[in-house]
Amino acid sequence: MIFSGLYLYSQSKIKSMALQDKVMEQMKVAMKAKDKVALESLRAIKSALLLAQTETGSGNGLSEESEIQLVQKLVKQRKDSAAIFQEQGRSDLAEPELAQVAIIEQFLPEQLTEEEIEKVVVQTIEAIGASGMKDMGKVMGMVSKELAGQADGKTISTIVKKKLA
Repeated sequence: MIFSGLYLYSQSKIKSMALQDKVMEQMKVAMKAKDKVALESLRAIKSALLLAQTETGSGNGLSEESEIQLVQKLVKQRKDSAAIFQEQGRSDLAEPELAQVAIIEQFLPEQLTEEEIEKVVVQTIEAIGASGMKDMGKVMGMVSKELAGQADGKTISTIVKKKLA
């Protein structure tokens, strides 16, 4: 992956800022470092944020939950693109996508391990008394809401299916 050490910048300072401010701060760092991949990734986040704000008509910003969903969507798009490129034997196109994923993921909350997700799934299944695949929708809804931004839906779905089968 091609991104400079300058880009990986004091994360403690960045945690307290709004997402748009974080992105702008990181864009300055990436510009100074002449890091094209980071700059392209950050511009994608900025563009998506501006588009979402104009769609909702909220000039003062989006909720933190909306921002997390937006960043997750950007990560998923790039991962899907990279998978398609790799299936087609185009690793030259897949690598930049994966490099962008690494940069964009820094704006998401820390991701949980599969074991941590499994604990939440088991607790949820026990709490609602789920007893089969017919309850998958209920379990998925509750777990997805509880783990918003901390785990991707695909991983949650796999674990829920395994536990309810």
